[in-house]
Amino acid sequence: MLKLIVLDCDGVMFDSRDANSMYYNDLLARFDCPPMSDEDEAMVFMLNVTDSVEHIFRNYPAVDIAAVHEYRNSRNYGDYLPYMKMEADLVEFLDYCSPRFKLAISTNRTNTMHPLLEAHNLTSYFQLVVTALDVERPKPAPDALEKILSFFNLTPDETIFIGDSIVDSQHARSMNVPIIGFKSEDLPADYHVKSFMEILDLPPLLEAVK
Repeated sequence: MLKLIVLDCDGVMFDSRDANSMYYNDLLARFDCPPMSDEDEAMVFMLNVTDSVEHIFRNYPAVDIAAVHEYRNSRNYGDYLPYMKMEADLVEFLDYCSPRFKLAISTNRTNTMHPLLEAHNLTSYFQLVVTALDVERPKPAPDALEKILSFFNLTPDETIFIGDSIVDSQHARSMNVPIIGFKSEDLPADYHVKSFMEILDLPPLLEAVK
């Protein structure tokens, strides 16, 4: 029986492509590098920030990567939060689910996740938020889901994960947790939806609230 719903952030709770593109292109511009390619934009959408920086600067060996990280750490990501677009029916979904299920987040974001939740008044919905800073290995490794299941003392078959990328799919599969592909029809997943409220009609949720 379903008891726990775990959400990814980017591409699920929020459309963060514009914010991410602006953030990483600003880093590149600071070190006189051209903007990201479409391929790089897709990669940074899935990776944690450290791996994203390493990825987008991989072709610029003259750039001191340590200096990039130092500059990155000096910047305030809050400047980019206004460009994060929350899914229209996210709050309605959370309002329905929070009295009925445990809610958690597994994300490869780092220190920007909690300010983002606070900015949109979402903090109170989640009993646990696990970022790339909270585990030894970020997604797609199982560490974050292991931490979440241990925290709630629940099993994979009492859990469902909502994600949108191959990293999310691999993350869920690594723990045998069923996954809902959010706006990602081609993603290997147990279910596919185009909005949050569609999730309420999926068999695991219907069965749980009978």
